[in-house]
Formats: sequence, C-alpha cells, structure tokens
Amino acid sequence: MTHSISRRAAVKRLGALGLSVTGAGLAAGLGLVSRASLAASDDYRVLVVVHLQGGHDGHDVLIPTDGAYLDYAKVRGDLALAKDSLIALNGNSAGHTFALPPALKSLAPLYNTGRLAMVANVGALIKPVRAVDVAAQAALVPPFLFSHSDQTAYIQGWMGDADPSGWAGRAVELMPAALRKTMPVISYAWDSTLVLGRTSRFAQAQAGGGQYWGASDLNQPHDVSTSALQALGNLQSNNLYEAEYARTFRATFQDATALSLASAKAGVPAGNFGSDSLATDLRHVASMLPVFKAQGVRRQVILVSLGRFDTHVTQRGSSEFSLDTQLAIVGPALAAFDTAIRAAGLDQNVVTLTMSEFGRTLLPTATGTDHAWGNNWLLMGGLVQGGQVLGTLPSLVLGGPDDGDPYKKGRWVPTTSSDQVGATLMQWLGLPSEQLLAAFPNLSNFAQKTLPLLRA
Repeated sequence: MTHSISRRAAVKRLGALGLSVTGAGLAAGLGLVSRASLAASDDYRVLVVVHLQGGHDGHDVLIPTDGAYLDYAKVRGDLALAKDSLIALNGNSAGHTFALPPALKSLAPLYNTGRLAMVANVGALIKPVRAVDVAAQAALVPPFLFSHSDQTAYIQGWMGDADPSGWAGRAVELMPAALRKTMPVISYAWDSTLVLGRTSRFAQAQAGGGQYWGASDLNQPHDVSTSALQALGNLQSNNLYEAEYARTFRATFQDATALSLASAKAGVPAGNFGSDSLATDLRHVASMLPVFKAQGVRRQVILVSLGRFDTHVTQRGSSEFSLDTQLAIVGPALAAFDTAIRAAGLDQNVVTLTMSEFGRTLLPTATGTDHAWGNNWLLMGGLVQGGQVLGTLPSLVLGGPDDGDPYKKGRWVPTTSSDQVGATLMQWLGLPSEQLLAAFPNLSNFAQKTLPLLRA
C-alpha cells in the first residue's frame, strides 16, 4: 500500500502548506487589499459539496416502492426498511416509484417541489465498463477500488501520486481569470483532495473558531500580538526553507484573517439548524455566503464532510454511528441549509451535492453492509432539475446484469461517472467546455461528458 501512503502524505503536506487560493486570493475577495480593479457583480455561483465519509448506503437513501421493493426486501431481510415506514416521493422517475427513509423525511418536500434530485448508481469510473467484465476481472477499474482513503481521494479527482489535485481545484485554475482571481476554494473537511489545485492551494475554514491565534485576535490587526504574527510572514531569508516558511505563513495568516473578518460580518442565517457538526458547518457556510457575495467574490467551491458511514455492523438502530442516526443528521441539516439559502436570496446561486467514496453491498452482513461501488447521491438547489431520479437504478438482483461482484453480493457497476457529475457542475461555475478534459482527464473515455442535472 505504498501508493496510498504516499498519496495521503502528498495531500496532507500540500494542504498544510499554504491555505491560500488562486490569484488575488481570499484576502482580495474580502476587501483586505485594493479592490479598485474588482468590478461589482451579481454573477455569483457556489458549489457546496457534502462528503459523507465511509461510503454511505444509497440503498437506504433511495428506495423503490414498486416491484423492485420486493427485490430489495428479499435480499436485505431483517435489515430492510419496512415499506409502510417510508416517505413516498411524488411521481414516477427512472422507471420506478420511490421513497425516502424516515430519517430523511425533511427532504421529501424539497424533492416534491422540484428542489431536490437523486443521481442514481453514480461512482468513480476510468471508462464505461460492463458488470460481466468487472465480475470476470477483465475490466479497467479505479485503483484500490474498495479502499476508503484511496477512493475518497479518487472520487474527489486524485490522479495519482504525481498529481494529487482534485477536480474542483483543477477546474478553478482553468476558469477565466475574471472569475477565479477573487474566488476562494474553501474546505471545512480534513481530506480536502477535491479543492486542491495543481498550482494553487485552498483556504481551511472552521465554523467554531479561527478568530484567535493564541493571544492574537485576528479581528484586531493593529494589536501588538497580531502585528507580531503578521511580521513573521514578512521575514526575508536567503535560505530557501526559511523563505518558503515565511511565504506560506504569510498566506495562511492572510486567509485566516480574511475568514475571521468575514465571519464577524456574517449574520444569523434562517433555518432550523441543529447542534451537530454538519449543521454547525452548514450554518456557518450559510452565514458567510452573503458576505462573500457582497464583497464581490464571483465563484466558490466549498467542501464539508460528515460521518463514519462505514456501517459494517451498524445499519439499523440508534447508536451514534448507525446509518439511521447519521442520516437523521444529514436530512435536517440539508433542509435547514436550503431554507437559509432561499431566505438570503441565493436560490439561483447555490447548488449543493452530497457524495461518498462508494456505496454498500445490497447483500448485508449480519447487521450491516460491506464496501461496494455504485451509489445514490443527492443534488439540491433552485437550479436543480429536481423532483426526479437522474440516471439509471440498477437491477436489485444479486448476480443480475448490474452486479460486478463475482460472489454475487450486489456491488453495482456505476452507470454514471462521478466525473460526469463534477464536470456538469464545474461547467456551470464557469469551466470552459474546451477545458473539461484538462480538469477531468478520464472523460476522454466517455461520449457524454456532462449531464442534464441543472436547469438552463
């Protein structure tokens, strides 16, 4: 596993060294440097990505209620969600009728009013492959397919140890300068491959603090201790290591200051946010977006994460890391965020995507599920082609036409690539179509590069 270790080391090293952003950077976007050249604009677009860590079980996020429910219940047995407990969704889509689990009931109104869509059977792909070839081990598949760390990085765009960047970070660098020079790429998550660029870095944010660096108050730039910290970034040295340390420290200090000052300007967002970590992060994001927009920021990608969805033995129940408990965090937090976005007048400016490194097997273990591949993701916002399931639901039959597992455990081969989803969203943000393959190299293997996920 040398491959995984060196990849993680590279991502961790690059993430820690320089929490700055492309071009004029976060400080410019928030008015900490001259804004004479920054034209005011209402052309503000934000992609918020919620990564559900551990591989969440899409089978219990989107449940068919027609004949396919019998296939689901037959395989899941005692772990199957009872049909009369499900929250029905309006209409027919992708050839089925569907429902949500009780834990996600707060999202049903969003789906039924066209603000929420599901993307079915999506996952990391190098090229389109057939389940029969995967089962015969005769297909090209992503490396270390069922490894959490590798697939978290891969689905976020990692191209190998020589290029640890992610698809959002690469795409931001390829956007027109007028869009990206004041666009911060921000992460609230630990594993931030998604927002890491090839030549730029990202700003690390935290909802619960950041104003104080020891005794220094970043909101008081003329305070003695704050000025002393700032001076560390201005040190000059002929030693390359010392010079790089000073440069990196200066960028980190400037970004931390900018985020702290923006947070001080932020109001309390609308929405019934809880006190869990996801709600706390999304509340902070919701409070910051109006500030960013008012300061002239044009484009943003913001990454947050939640959970321990590796539910080998905790599919059901009320324990802290059961699927039921964690989905009961996801649903209300996303619903509150949607309320806040609409109340802030940003309904046409923000798209929210949930993703995970892989799905779970349809065939359960004794009390849980195992690592799999294709999964069901959520897409939310006023611009989303909502009220429908986008993509193709796999046949929920062990050993069926979509099962790539040689032992027939229900590991679905994705029919939609995560790169197709990412490319669609980054093109909406401003990535030129001629730059799609530079940001998403694997799309060269796909006839269809983007998908009809958003309204024109």
